[in-house]
Amino acid sequence: MTIRAVLVDDHPVVRMGYARLLDQAGDIAVVGEADDGEAAYALVPRVDPDVVVTDLSLPGIGGLELVRRLRARDPDLRILVFTMHESPVLVRRALEFGASGFLAKSSAPNALVAAVREVVRGRPVPAGERGGAQQDEGNLLENLTPREFEVFRQLALGRSPGECARVLHLSLKTVANYQTILKDKLGVATTAALVHLALRHGVICPESA
Repeated sequence: MTIRAVLVDDHPVVRMGYARLLDQAGDIAVVGEADDGEAAYALVPRVDPDVVVTDLSLPGIGGLELVRRLRARDPDLRILVFTMHESPVLVRRALEFGASGFLAKSSAPNALVAAVREVVRGRPVPAGERGGAQQDEGNLLENLTPREFEVFRQLALGRSPGECARVLHLSLKTVANYQTILKDKLGVATTAALVHLALRHGVICPESA
């Protein structure tokens, strides 16, 4: 059986390299590619893949929200998160949102091929042990609900409450309420402090802030 895969990454050259790697495996065919979350969400039902391989740093709704939406629509879809972000908080969130496995881009090339095969077989790809995040702050982030976490990420990316509302399909009032809840839960008074917290835990990368 040939494994049908969709690749989601906002860097065309990176996607091309991964597509070539998977196609050369012999039993994997890349049947679609997307460069942002919205495009990927629309593409998946059209090409009906066995597995979606996605980065977390994506324009628009982002990789975590993409994972959540894909699994909400199709609970049986296999999703492999393949990203440069390895913070414990993101690993746990990705798995909570429904990812079948988590693989760092620093892994050996053949690890991606093996991970795709494993998730399609229904075998979870363990994220492994990672450290470096401040434990107390990490616990605060883990206590956020999935929706609170995604609003947190969108705000940390520099989006206004109005932009967050549009991207996440929420009302402006709802986002404003989340913003207040987040500042209270995370113990921050300003958006700048929220951004620094996100950077420290790898929720966003420096070039995104």
